[in-house]
Amino acid sequence: MSRHAAPRTIPATLKRALRVLFIAKHARWEGGLHPGDGTHAVYHREMRQVLEGIGLNLMLADDYRVLFDEPLVDFVFPLLNRGGFLNSEMLLPLLCERLDLPYLGASPILRGLADDKHLAKRAAVARGVPTAPWAIFRQGAPIEAAACPAGERFVIKPNASSASWGVSDAHNWAGVRQAVIRLHDEGHDAIVEPFIAGHDIEVSVITVDDEPLILPTQIVEQADPGLLRTYQEKRNLCAGQAYEIRPLTDPQVLAVVEARAREMMREFMPFDYGRFEFRIDVATGAIQFLEVNLNCNLWSRKTIAMAAAQIGWSHGELIETILAESLSRHGLMGRKIDVAA
Repeated sequence: MSRHAAPRTIPATLKRALRVLFIAKHARWEGGLHPGDGTHAVYHREMRQVLEGIGLNLMLADDYRVLFDEPLVDFVFPLLNRGGFLNSEMLLPLLCERLDLPYLGASPILRGLADDKHLAKRAAVARGVPTAPWAIFRQGAPIEAAACPAGERFVIKPNASSASWGVSDAHNWAGVRQAVIRLHDEGHDAIVEPFIAGHDIEVSVITVDDEPLILPTQIVEQADPGLLRTYQEKRNLCAGQAYEIRPLTDPQVLAVVEARAREMMREFMPFDYGRFEFRIDVATGAIQFLEVNLNCNLWSRKTIAMAAAQIGWSHGELIETILAESLSRHGLMGRKIDVAA
């Protein structure tokens, strides 16, 4: 599909009638940086304001328990992705499925497939998409040196982490093992990969008129390709950030990553919106699949919004298009809502 597709809108009558439940950890946040979550709270505040600005009949919640009993809503916009327990990303979609309640984003099983980095890499291998060698160390399973891939430096992270939470590196098996044990003690499975000195490439995808639309691909170019990016950096909780997110312009690299993203997205459709991430080795030029973020960060200062701006869309237009497409997929765009229910 052409990148010059027009954004979609939701009819004003449906905006007034449709009861949309926005669930996010900081749905009611009014401040600046959160002491623990940093810009994540600012992101949730902005998303609430964007949804209000679209003119939706919006209801707010910041806890899963709102869906333990059936709420009087027609559609759920779920952003409570980091619930403080393993695989929490699956809970909101599961609760919606239990209530037969339409919601934004992929199904629970697809969310689980994407959020489990090991399984996403298995999917990449099955589809012929190159990915760096890796090892998965599940809680309670043996921590065996023979499973660790070869390398001189390793990245160790929670298998279901986001924004590089809990990431660390090591230069030998002893360091790897210690990092894996630490993550197990904190309640997480661990995934280990050789460190690739290079830059991340992020392919953002939404749906327009029932077809996937790849927005302009971005490269996260680091001043030091050997630097390990951390959660604190990504959440703006530390100073000295040394990277730039800019459009990827190399036509050969662009063709490779977008073709591979198209192959990977076939594994996860329908997902409404997401980001497919790759790593380019600055020494060899090799491009490896990293991970999938189906419910990626929609903040105006993050990749997907920056990419949408590059085709002339405002942040509000991006969010309304994503929402309109999901409503259409769930059969709500043409449905008459009973406002008295």
